[in-house]
Amino acid sequence: MCTVALVLALALPAAYAIVRSRSRFVSAGFSVMLMGLAIPAQATIVPVYLLITRLHTYDTLTAIVLPTAAFSLPTAILVLTSTLRDIPGELYEAMTVDGANAAHVLRSLVLPLTRPGLVTVGVYTALGAWNGFIFPLVLTQSDARRTVTLGLWNYQGQQGGINVPATMAAVVLSLLPLLAAYLFGRRHLLSGLTAGFGT
Repeated sequence: MCTVALVLALALPAAYAIVRSRSRFVSAGFSVMLMGLAIPAQATIVPVYLLITRLHTYDTLTAIVLPTAAFSLPTAILVLTSTLRDIPGELYEAMTVDGANAAHVLRSLVLPLTRPGLVTVGVYTALGAWNGFIFPLVLTQSDARRTVTLGLWNYQGQQGGINVPATMAAVVLSLLPLLAAYLFGRRHLLSGLTAGFGT
């Protein structure tokens, strides 16, 4: 939940700035952000581990939330940028003429019209955070901080052999929150994923 909230809180204003700003600095920042799509999390695990230990957050939920959110941001910004570009420019201009500032436009116009994109980003981020394995494995060590995915891996190892029925039952139970998230956002998923392709 913290990862999803953090990604949505950072990605929406960033996408809004990218779409509405004509600054070269913002365009360069967007290009750098997109480069993050090409960097796998496994390639950065050593520097991430060093950063987490120096921040004294090792073996805490913060150690999992921050890297997961950071690696989810490029995809989230890309999806929301495409969604924001579907909003007609006349609507922005009309609100500007009425005297609305950027914060009011973001709250009154952008937020309601980007709901499909926000739901898509939320479900996608939740899926990645819930199924995350590498960060919980490296950045935590106590059982109280382990995620469900890592718990399933430990559970399988504790059985001595592979207890297929028990493992399958545990996997099905671990999928229930993701299924609930999908059922909640299924109406908006397709429109959010296809944003930007109709223009």
